[in-house]
Amino acid sequence: MGRIIDQIRASRLPSNLMQFAARGALQVPPAETIEILVYLARYNKAFGELARMTLAGWDEKASLGVVSDPTTPAEVLNYFISPDNLRPRLLSKLLENPSVREEQVVKLAGSALRDTLVIMLRSPRVKSLRSVVEALQSNPYLEEEEAQELAKAPALAPVPTEADSGQAAPVPEGADESETTVGVDDESVFSYLREHAGEIATEDGKPFQPIGGFVDMPGHESSPLAAAPPDEEKHAIEADRQEKRPPVHAPGQPAKRQNTVQKINGLDVKGRIQLALKGNKEERSILIRDGSKVVALAVLEAPKLSDIEVEKFASQKNVLEAVLRQIPLKRRFMKNYIVVRNLVANPRTPLDLSLGLMKNLLTQDLKNLSSNKEVSETIRKLAYKMYKQKQESANKK
Repeated sequence: MGRIIDQIRASRLPSNLMQFAARGALQVPPAETIEILVYLARYNKAFGELARMTLAGWDEKASLGVVSDPTTPAEVLNYFISPDNLRPRLLSKLLENPSVREEQVVKLAGSALRDTLVIMLRSPRVKSLRSVVEALQSNPYLEEEEAQELAKAPALAPVPTEADSGQAAPVPEGADESETTVGVDDESVFSYLREHAGEIATEDGKPFQPIGGFVDMPGHESSPLAAAPPDEEKHAIEADRQEKRPPVHAPGQPAKRQNTVQKINGLDVKGRIQLALKGNKEERSILIRDGSKVVALAVLEAPKLSDIEVEKFASQKNVLEAVLRQIPLKRRFMKNYIVVRNLVANPRTPLDLSLGLMKNLLTQDLKNLSSNKEVSETIRKLAYKMYKQKQESANKK
């Protein structure tokens, strides 16, 4: 017999047992009880509030065991580290759990109140994550002495390079010396360049052309593409790309810093691939829309790519079809239910791919999909049929 949580996800548990589940009164292991409560708290309208109250008062010892276990499902860990559900006594264990995603800790660090901040400053793992340390440094509750101590965190220590040891970095066979850059992800870059050498040669010289055009981004008001009408956008991109001269500025004044879009416009295909693999979240969010398939797919190979980013990519209508086809080929991405749901609901996802993924959807999402006017009629009809089948099956239980 399968786990109770699987029956709840499939809407197969009777209402009276659902109420027991929301009170944490089912005869199942503690870890599964918490997983059930988290699921109900997040997705069940009828019993969600009761489940949240149960979780808030759940036995601390049992909760500590769950949040410190690396095998605990990400959904459970994300629930407990969310600012809305955070229990200070669990926080130190959560922070040291390697399965708690870095971006979740970053989110917490930026909004942490004083009591939470103090706990985070004691965490060895927190001090080893550069993005978290930087978020803490911007926290308004950080005191001056703490800021000085945080500046000495291991995460902010300079990374030694080959130049520091007096040895030159090895150049992979077949790679140009001009392509090499210092960094921990160099091998992944060189590997990708070698593996896709033929495609790169075909795309060589092709400028950055975002799928679906471009809109202005926060903090990029100076972008030459900002608020550009559709018929002027191509001209703006081409003009920016062809401008080779350094910007003119008054003597004694620093040159105006390029924004992300301008930076990408100035790169060739190989440069954009390297940025896709080694860049930051903002750069990946732009390059995933690159009209060159070999560049856009490189984003999905980035070592620092987070699940939250992939969830967004899966719902985007302004990406290449190849991107949407590549996402399901990554087992890691398919373990994320939100990615699967977003792919099926995305009208740009190829029909054959959506049909193959629909069997994984929950009853409520099938119902929502059946009335989604953006997807094809085939998807809507099948979603309704599957929804009715699951309902009938649940009623027979």
